[in-house]
Amino acid sequence: MDKITTKKKRKDRKQIWAILFVTPNIVLFLLFFVSPAFVGLKYSFTNYNGLMKNDWIGLQNYIELFEDSEFYAALINTVKYSLVTVPLGYVTALILALILTSKSVCGNSLLRVLIYWPTLLSTIIVGLTWKWLFGETFGLINYLIKLSGGTGIGWATNSTAAFATTVIAFVWADCGTNMLIFIGGLKQISEDLYEAAKIDGANSWKLFRYITLPELVPISFMVIMLSIISSFKVFAMVQTLTNGGPGTSTTYMIQYIYSTGFEKMRVGYSSAASLVMFVLLLILSIVQTKVNNRFSDY
Repeated sequence: MDKITTKKKRKDRKQIWAILFVTPNIVLFLLFFVSPAFVGLKYSFTNYNGLMKNDWIGLQNYIELFEDSEFYAALINTVKYSLVTVPLGYVTALILALILTSKSVCGNSLLRVLIYWPTLLSTIIVGLTWKWLFGETFGLINYLIKLSGGTGIGWATNSTAAFATTVIAFVWADCGTNMLIFIGGLKQISEDLYEAAKIDGANSWKLFRYITLPELVPISFMVIMLSIISSFKVFAMVQTLTNGGPGTSTTYMIQYIYSTGFEKMRVGYSSAASLVMFVLLLILSIVQTKVNNRFSDY
C-alpha cells in the first residue's frame, strides 16, 4: 500500500512540474493568439478604422467581402501559389532527405545544416536576398544573362516572372524544415523491409515505390498540411520581394488583408477577411486530417 501511495505522489509531483513548465506557453498563447482572435472577431462586425470609428454594422463587412472582386483575385492568387509551392516544396524536401540519408553521400551533417540554415533567417532577409538576385537593373541573375549576351528579364514588371520568384524564394526558405521531418521519418523505416525486398529482387525504384512512400504517408500528410498553411500565410517575404506587384499578380491573402486594414484604414473589413481565411484553413485542415486517418486505417 505504501509503495502505491509513493508512486502516486511521484506521479502527481511530475504532473505539477509539467503544468508549471507548460503554463508560460499557455499564457503567451492565450495572450497573443486567442485574445487577438476574439478581438478580430468583434471588429469584423464593426466599421472600425483603427482610430475612433467603431460602430456595429452586423454582417455588412462579410456581405461586401463576398462581392469584392479584389478579395477573389487575392484568394485565387493564393490558391494558385499554394498549388505550385506545396508540391514543388514537397518533392524538393523529399529528394533532399533521400540524398542526405544515403550512406554513399559524404558530409551529410554539414549539408543538412546548410540546407536548413535559410529557415533560421528572417523572412524579410529572404525577400531582400532574392530581390538582390532577381533585381532588374542590379540583380545578379540579369547581370549573368547580359554577360552571356542575352536580354535581362523584367522580374518586377512581368507577372509570370514575379510569380516565379516568389515561388522559388518560398521553396528555398521552407524546404529545410520539411527535409528534417522527412529525414526523421526515413530513419523510422525498418531496414528489414528493404533487406527482404532486395532478396526478392526489388530494384531502387520498387523499394521507393512500395516501401518508402507508403511508410511516409502520415508524415507526408503533415508536411503537406503545414506547407499549405505556410503558403497561405506568406507575407513579409513577398512584400519585400515584389510588394504584391506587378499590379496585383503577387497580391496574396495576407497582402490583401494588410493593405485593406493598414493602408485603407478598414480594420473591421480586414478582420472579416482574416476570419474567412481562418475558416477556409480550418476546413482544409479537417479534410486533410480525415483523409490521413482513413489512410492510416489501411
